[in-house]
Amino acid sequence: MRVLVALGGNALLRRGQSPDADVQQNNLRASVTSLARLAERHELIITHGNGPQVGVLALESSQDPNLTRPYPLDTIVAETQGMIGYWLLQALQNALPGRQVAALVTQTLVSAVDPAFENPTKFVGEVYSQEEAEKLAQEYGWTIKQDGRYWRRVVPSPTPQRLVETRLIGRLVREGVLTVCAGGGGIPVIRNEKGRLQGVEAVIDKDLTGSVLAEALEADVFMMLTDVPRVARNFGTPQQEDITHTTPHQLRAEKFPAGSMGPKVEAACRFVETTGDMAAIGMLDEAERILEGMGGTIVTPNATWPLASTL
Repeated sequence: MRVLVALGGNALLRRGQSPDADVQQNNLRASVTSLARLAERHELIITHGNGPQVGVLALESSQDPNLTRPYPLDTIVAETQGMIGYWLLQALQNALPGRQVAALVTQTLVSAVDPAFENPTKFVGEVYSQEEAEKLAQEYGWTIKQDGRYWRRVVPSPTPQRLVETRLIGRLVREGVLTVCAGGGGIPVIRNEKGRLQGVEAVIDKDLTGSVLAEALEADVFMMLTDVPRVARNFGTPQQEDITHTTPHQLRAEKFPAGSMGPKVEAACRFVETTGDMAAIGMLDEAERILEGMGGTIVTPNATWPLASTL
């Protein structure tokens, strides 16, 4: 079975933790165990988030006195793709001796006139108090928004159209290579007036890119692994209610935060509506249970779990 996993960036850098590389690598090594078990039984493609890491590196670039201007976001996305891809590559090679693993730097096409460029919504970087965030916004010209109890920087997040390297990724997967790609949603690029690829200031949502890639690669399952066990109605309130099995129609009748669960729900709905296959949202260490229908939120056209006969 072909499974595309979108791994949340908070698997590497959790709230309140130091952004030091060794902290993130330790978190990743603990996370890779679940992915390695999936890869032993299924054809696996892995994407990953980079929101915390992009924010950290963008802040460092803004503060570097040797730069005449900070590195643009497309370049920082490329940098984090290489960094996190290397960590995943090495961790997976150590967990799966003899298995061919590749980590690619990939570009994602977006529209130059996407309205997201005028309305930043994608959270990047560390969390701050409102006072700290407002001070940084004034100093660096950031746009900030509230993220739960905290405040964070937000940047444009245009809709992904297609990965430039889709055919190459497909070839690697068909050859049995465990492939890491589309990190951080992919490096955001447009085709300019001359038809050439050109980077843009944005960070694409990794889950929406994952949905586009899962469809293009004809994945049987598109799974988003994060730090919450399930999608929930009224999350964080006394009325919270977990959703186990559902349909795109039912999910679209609910309301979810635009900066966090909303894109995951939208990505799941798009994949299921387009392919008729299964999407899921849940915790990384429950990946196998999710495929068994015993964990996470499973989204299918008819709210049933259809894969038992294929495992």
